[in-house]
Amino acid sequence: MPDPDRSDTPVCDVSVVIPAYRAEATIAATLRSVFAQTLKPREIVIVDDGSDDGTLAAIESVRDESPGIALHVLQQENRGAGAARNAAIAHARATYIAFIDADDVWLPAKLERSMHHIETTGVTLSAHDYFDVTPAGEVHVDCVRRFNEPPDPYTSLYIKGYIPSCSVVAERDAISRIGGFDESLRNAQDFELWLRLLRQPGVRFEVFGEPLLKYHHSPGGIMSFTERRLTCCTRIAVMHYDAIRARARRPLGVLLQRLAAIHVEAFRSYTGRGMYAAALGLIASALVRIPKALLAAHRRNSN
Repeated sequence: MPDPDRSDTPVCDVSVVIPAYRAEATIAATLRSVFAQTLKPREIVIVDDGSDDGTLAAIESVRDESPGIALHVLQQENRGAGAARNAAIAHARATYIAFIDADDVWLPAKLERSMHHIETTGVTLSAHDYFDVTPAGEVHVDCVRRFNEPPDPYTSLYIKGYIPSCSVVAERDAISRIGGFDESLRNAQDFELWLRLLRQPGVRFEVFGEPLLKYHHSPGGIMSFTERRLTCCTRIAVMHYDAIRARARRPLGVLLQRLAAIHVEAFRSYTGRGMYAAALGLIASALVRIPKALLAAHRRNSN
């Protein structure tokens, strides 16, 4: 292993941001995956979002394994992942921010490959494919295919939300200029930030086809809060409909596709957990929720 204090140790100008809530069982593996990067980050900033378990002890248990990477741990009352990420970004000092959640794992070449793509393309944000860790095994999720789908990457992102946040490396100043994560959104605030960031003039992004992340489904993870995610994603679809109107030939059809995708995701979440009554209730509520969202989008863009 190379000496981390030597000048020839490869380091990139990246702050790794980790929001952590009740992560005592997983955060050590997450940190070890960052420590093992072939291109080391400048620092890691963890924000403990009001955990009431052994998250802090788990972090400290691996601190000595850090190969010369500065490890900062902040604490706050439970305010959600968006607020935790904002606090970490405010503390970060590197030019780029790399995101990872406290229950996911990077493959060793993640930062090296991400920074290579940023440096060779000049994009503001770079993301990549990932492995979805399921009971049946690891599934390669092909994000780059969605990036390349017509009519354009932004519209496809709006419809399908294909950027996995734990794959993202983005310019810190670009995130800060638009105010960071929307803390009023308790779910999907990362998706909303990508939409808001990538609609800015001159901002470009890319998704490349290397699976460099293992995404784990935690029982108490944010993706398990199906109703909350449904509500937040519907709100986000309305919030960014004006950007779609400026880009798409048939913006109403794009909005309907997004609303349909949100409800299909929720339906699969319910049925996958055997919650068939909730799935049937979702179908009934969609008859009210979708027209209501369409009306809200029309009113928002008529003002």
